[in-house]
Amino acid sequence: MTSQLFSPFPLSGLTLPNRIVVSPMCQYSAEDGSATDWHLMHLGSLALGSPGLLLLEATAVEAIGRITPGCLGLYSDANEAALERVLRALRRWTPTHFGIQLAHAGRKASSHAPWDTGMLIPADAGGWRPVAPSAVPQSGDEPPPEALDAAGLARIREAFVASTRRAQRLGFDALELHSAHGYLLHEFLSPIANRRTDAYGGTLENRMRFPLEVFDAVRAAWPSTKPLGVRVSATDWVEGGWDPEQTVVLAHALKDRGCDWIDTSSGGVSSQQKIPLGPGYQVHLARLIRKETGIATMAVGLITDPQQAEAIVAGGDADLVALARGMLWDPHWVWHAAAQLGGTVAAPVQYWRSPPKAAGRVFGDTSIGMR
Repeated sequence: MTSQLFSPFPLSGLTLPNRIVVSPMCQYSAEDGSATDWHLMHLGSLALGSPGLLLLEATAVEAIGRITPGCLGLYSDANEAALERVLRALRRWTPTHFGIQLAHAGRKASSHAPWDTGMLIPADAGGWRPVAPSAVPQSGDEPPPEALDAAGLARIREAFVASTRRAQRLGFDALELHSAHGYLLHEFLSPIANRRTDAYGGTLENRMRFPLEVFDAVRAAWPSTKPLGVRVSATDWVEGGWDPEQTVVLAHALKDRGCDWIDTSSGGVSSQQKIPLGPGYQVHLARLIRKETGIATMAVGLITDPQQAEAIVAGGDADLVALARGMLWDPHWVWHAAAQLGGTVAAPVQYWRSPPKAAGRVFGDTSIGMR
């Protein structure tokens, strides 16, 4: 029986060789927003593992949009040049498709790295004042962020466009907008963070307005032949917050505007969230969006077992599965899944002799002459 997980999948003008995606994972290891040797090693190890698509970590569209001072950015010529160096090396040795996730941290910006508490860095200690839809802090003991005015909204919208153009110059195959996990675009959507009384707050239509304006601007700047997706938090896991029903309305609007996939995550906007963690705990959200809108969906969250991933795709819960921590633990997860499920992948010739005989022909035709 043919594995659905290892079947091709079309996204706009791009066809993925399998349904496995490396999810964006912040590394907090950039310098002034620029990629370093760490990114070359980290992304290289993941790219060699033959995923269908590798999405780079949340990449800030302006300096104050970084989560931490160590977050990746694509807002300067130096950022672009550093990332070009990394991508040039990756493309030389792997056939992997690369996408980038553009983001703005909003009120969760100016934070320490997770291993350094993850708390807000005050401006007088080397941080900066975050911006947000409303002057409502992420945590009650933090100073409030600056509420964005019309000029601030225009600046950020244009920053997304400028970063999109840089991503196109770098030759990325796909682009994803980060509208999840309590960062800026999600903050506009959620009534927990958005307390505005103007055209960008209050009703669902108003709360969706700025994220949709950003999407429209990016879609216009990004080639129509290249796929553009959006990561959403499909629920805040807080009563009175953003929920699956509102997410379906948003997904309809995004699909009508040319969105190619919805990357379905959840939570992040409130410390009051109550998340029922468990294997595949967000899959039902991807299934709902796919069923109600017909848009391609990506399932993510504690998907670690190949049989589990196969069942998600074969059962119609989602079109793609995305792994994060599982890929860090096992960068060759895709190979091992192919061995279990009878799939094949493209792999570097230098590794063709690596599979044990019991794995079968994971790499297809790998006959090599020997002296």
